[in-house]
Amino acid sequence: MTISRDGTITDVNAATTKITGVSRDRLIGSDFSDYFTEPEKAQQVYQRVFAEGVVHDYPLAMRSTSGVVTDVLYNASVFRNEAGLVEGVFAAARDVTARKQAEKELAWRAEELARSNADLQQFAYVASHDLQEPLRMVASYTQLLGKRYRGKLDADADDFIAFAVDGAHRMQVLINDLLAYSRAGTQGKEVASTNSESVLEAAQVNLMAAIEEAHAVISHDPLPTIPVDATQLSQVFQNLIGNALKFHGPEPPRIHVSAQQEAGEWRFSVRDNGIGIEPHDADRIFVIFQRLHAGQEYPGTGIGLAITKKIVERHGGRIWVVSEPGKGSTFTFTIPMAEVSHGGYRRVRASSAS
Repeated sequence: MTISRDGTITDVNAATTKITGVSRDRLIGSDFSDYFTEPEKAQQVYQRVFAEGVVHDYPLAMRSTSGVVTDVLYNASVFRNEAGLVEGVFAAARDVTARKQAEKELAWRAEELARSNADLQQFAYVASHDLQEPLRMVASYTQLLGKRYRGKLDADADDFIAFAVDGAHRMQVLINDLLAYSRAGTQGKEVASTNSESVLEAAQVNLMAAIEEAHAVISHDPLPTIPVDATQLSQVFQNLIGNALKFHGPEPPRIHVSAQQEAGEWRFSVRDNGIGIEPHDADRIFVIFQRLHAGQEYPGTGIGLAITKKIVERHGGRIWVVSEPGKGSTFTFTIPMAEVSHGGYRRVRASSAS
C-alpha cells in the first residue's frame, strides 16, 4: 500500500484487500493503522519511516474483518515527488504465519528432544547404578565358587564357573562404561583455559603400561592452550591413543598428535600406523556399542569412541576419522576458540602454542 503523510491509505494491491477483507474503494482514504492489531505500534513505526527513511522487517499483526489475525513483517520506505519532497510511504507487509508456526513447532520439538535426552540419561544412570549391587554379588559368589571348587568337580563344571565369572566381569565393565557415557555430556567440570600439551602428557602417564607393552612411540607437535574441561580432554586423548595402541598391526605403534588453528577453532589430529578402518565404517565406529571386531580379538565394549564424540560435541566441536585399511587412521576433532558459558559460547583468545 501507499500511505500519505497523515497516515491515510492512497492505494493498495489485491493482496491487501484479501488479507484485510476490505474492498479497495473502502481502504483508500482510511487510516492504515486501523488494520493492525496494535494501531499505536503501527503508527510509531510509521513515524520511524519518516525519521529514518526506511524500516526493515518490523513485526506486526494484521486483523481481517472476519477476525483472522496474520503475522507480518512490515517493510516501508519514503517516496518523493518531482520536487524531491517526501510525499508519503510505500509499505509492504509480508505474511510470515507459516514461518511463525514452523518456529513454534521447532521450539516445541527442541523442548521434547531435550526432555527425551534428559529422560534417557536418567534412565541409563539409574538402570546402570541399580544393576551394580546385584551384579557385584553375582561376580563375588561366582569367583568364590571358582576358587573353592576348582578341580573338585568335573572339567565341565570348571568351565561353566569360568564362563560365569567372565560374563559377570564383562557386564561390570559394560555397566561402568554405560555410566561414563550417560555422564559425558552433562556432568563435566567447568570449562577453563587449559594447556592441552600437559593434558596429553597426563593421558600418556595413565596409558604407560599399555604404551610400554606395545613398544609404542608417541610424538606430538607444540599444542595450544584452549578453553576446555581438562578431565574430559584427557579422556579424549586416552581413548584415541588407547585405540591406536589396541588396534596396531605387526609393527610397533607410532602415534603422532598435532594441532592447527583454522577459522576460529583448533583442529587436533591423532595419527597412527594401525590396522585402519574401512571407509564405510568411518561413521559407525562413533555409535555406542558398535564394534568392528570380535571381543576375543580386541577387548572392549564399543563405548569409548561414542564417549569421545559426546565430549567433543559438549565443547561445540566435531570428530571424524580418515583411514585406509592396513595404512593407519587419523582421528581429527575440533575445539572452538570460545568458552562454554551458561549454554552459549563466549569468544576468548587462545595462545598459539604452549
